[in-house]
Amino acid sequence: MALHVDEENLKHGVLTLVVTLVEVIQEALETQAVRRMEGGDLSEEEQNRLGEALLELDEAMEQIKADHGITQSVRDLHRGLDDVVDEVVDKLINPQRWAQDARKDTA
Repeated sequence: MALHVDEENLKHGVLTLVVTLVEVIQEALETQAVRRMEGGDLSEEEQNRLGEALLELDEAMEQIKADHGITQSVRDLHRGLDDVVDEVVDKLINPQRWAQDARKDTA
């Protein structure tokens, strides 16, 4: 039995995943940068370099998404990941809901 793989869909899917993960990492970097700036841990020069680097990364990511037609795919995957994270955080801060969901799943 031969396995037929649609190379274009595979490339599109992998690129969407990679770009989405880079965006998630970028958001974490931006959050950390803001914390460091607010904490006074960065000089003005470091703040400027960091801001420029993050801006360049953002522009590069937008260009990659546009060039490959994956803007909507990345947005959808990112939204799905956000929903998963929101659910996990909700269960961590509300363990009773987690227990209720577990009981529902076993019933």
